[in-house]
Amino acid sequence: MAKYRVLSKEVLDGFDKYKYSAVDTNPLSNYVMHPFWNNVVKIVPLWIAPNVLTLAGFLLMVLNFITMIYYDLDFYASSRDHPEFPPIPNWVWLMCAINNFLSHTLDGIDGKQARRTGTSSPLGEMFDHGLDSWASFFIPVAMYSIYGRGEHGVEVFRVYLVLLGVNFCFIASHWEKYNTGILFLPWGYDISQVAMSSVYLLTFFTGYEFWKFTLFGMSGSEYFEIIMYIGFAFSIPITVWNIYIGYRDKTGKMLSFSESCRPLVSTILLFVLMITWAKFSSYEIIQRHPRIFYCTTGTVFSNIACRLIIAQMSNTRCELVNWLLVPLFSIVMTVCFLSLGVLEFYILTAYCIFVTVSHIHFGVCVVNEMCEHFEIKPFTITKKAKN
Repeated sequence: MAKYRVLSKEVLDGFDKYKYSAVDTNPLSNYVMHPFWNNVVKIVPLWIAPNVLTLAGFLLMVLNFITMIYYDLDFYASSRDHPEFPPIPNWVWLMCAINNFLSHTLDGIDGKQARRTGTSSPLGEMFDHGLDSWASFFIPVAMYSIYGRGEHGVEVFRVYLVLLGVNFCFIASHWEKYNTGILFLPWGYDISQVAMSSVYLLTFFTGYEFWKFTLFGMSGSEYFEIIMYIGFAFSIPITVWNIYIGYRDKTGKMLSFSESCRPLVSTILLFVLMITWAKFSSYEIIQRHPRIFYCTTGTVFSNIACRLIIAQMSNTRCELVNWLLVPLFSIVMTVCFLSLGVLEFYILTAYCIFVTVSHIHFGVCVVNEMCEHFEIKPFTITKKAKN
């Protein structure tokens, strides 16, 4: 299955010409995190491949997610008005804090390890950012387990909108690079990761009840929403401004308006279709099975983002409509016109499994084909990669 070809010769040739270009203006990153990571990477053995660090960091996030599924499937564990759902064991918050901190650290040192070992290649960036795109839905979902539903909690659809906001900020940074050739690293990533580790740790010491407060008529969960939306409002205009500067100074790719906006089409279609499903579901699918709904959205989004990352790194034209949206469109149209009852749950579950397997298959193919092209191995260091 992994021998199926997904990268054209044009894309592979584009990778040969690719040079990484990024700008990071975040004070937290430049004055705190990078100095810390520069010291941490020195203790990593030179025989450990950078992609091993990247994958390990991602798997720690997955472990947190799976643990939360076991203890808080429907986000009621932190709701005091739902005593039928036992609270999440306190040790879980400590584990999540440690895993989140380690994941962020590993994500911060993988590129430094690549430069130490002389193994920098487009594969490393593709692997790193591709996994980041899949992990982008973990942050709002993880926070939801802290606040939960019910008293001082948040309604599941409102959390879903926050998830879409996080996803859109992620795709916007790569849309920006698609147009300018430069990745302007968003401030929100490092800030959110440090905040998440801190919140997990504080919850371990104080219990989830610490967050059950009201201040000036608003709950702690509502303040979290506001903070997230402020972040979105800060991030998106900067992205648009950077693209505008590229056109004004003629330093960008100078694409037509329709071509420059092409990378956003699949993401917007995904959001519209999933919101439509949530709102028109007679079964109230997002209320009954929010975690599967969130996971499905995050996985399809990651596939869209990965294809955009490939396009901008290889300087090729990105796709207009992701093929995973075709069956989704059929499902949403069916849901809008028919009352399916519990069958809707089985359809959502089947689609979630389908897109997850498809996305993993796509990722395996991309990694194998890039390794073959650059004559390297993904998880071992054999020789210096081709530039």
